[in-house]
Amino acid sequence: MAVHAHPRHRSRGIHPPSFRRARRDSSETAVADHADTHTARAYAFASLRLLTGFVFLWAFLDKAFGFGYATPSGTGWIDGGSPTKGFLSDVAAGPMESTFHSWAGDAWVDWLFMLGLLGIGVALVSGIALRLAALAGTAMMVLMWMAEWPPAKHLSDGGASMSTNPLVEYHVIYAVALIVLAASSAGDTLGAGRLWAGLPFVRKNGWLR
Repeated sequence: MAVHAHPRHRSRGIHPPSFRRARRDSSETAVADHADTHTARAYAFASLRLLTGFVFLWAFLDKAFGFGYATPSGTGWIDGGSPTKGFLSDVAAGPMESTFHSWAGDAWVDWLFMLGLLGIGVALVSGIALRLAALAGTAMMVLMWMAEWPPAKHLSDGGASMSTNPLVEYHVIYAVALIVLAASSAGDTLGAGRLWAGLPFVRKNGWLR
């Protein structure tokens, strides 16, 4: 009796699904999402930097030329007006009230104040020297906070101070924003921060970044 060998058919069987492709796609998606988040964060900080810089530059220009907003026309710095006299003369609370009154209108105070506004504004808009801008801006905001003295409920004449918050107000927010912008290297996006940081004397002196 002849025995016929039946051809063997390779059974494909049931194979578990391959997750190799899925893992690769998931990894690529995660990298892309991280890149998108990083880019969005960089542009958000850059936008905050530019807007904050405009605030300082506008304050300088208005006080220098008297555009008729906070500084009436004809009373600008170039017209012989003092950019600090009105504000410091009106200080009506706090431990430095008499000191601020004595500083009001002094040339050295006007020059420091105006150069500070200009320097901080230019640094923020250009994206360079943000650490110096943060240091100078924080010092300025601290002095202005002390001039307004939010903790006071009453002014020196007995009237209500109308303080909206005894500790945190817009000068504190500006100071924190300046520090955050410097710490996050916000000048690298939409600014010259990266080029500035690459200069030899800046690389040797990190505090200039």
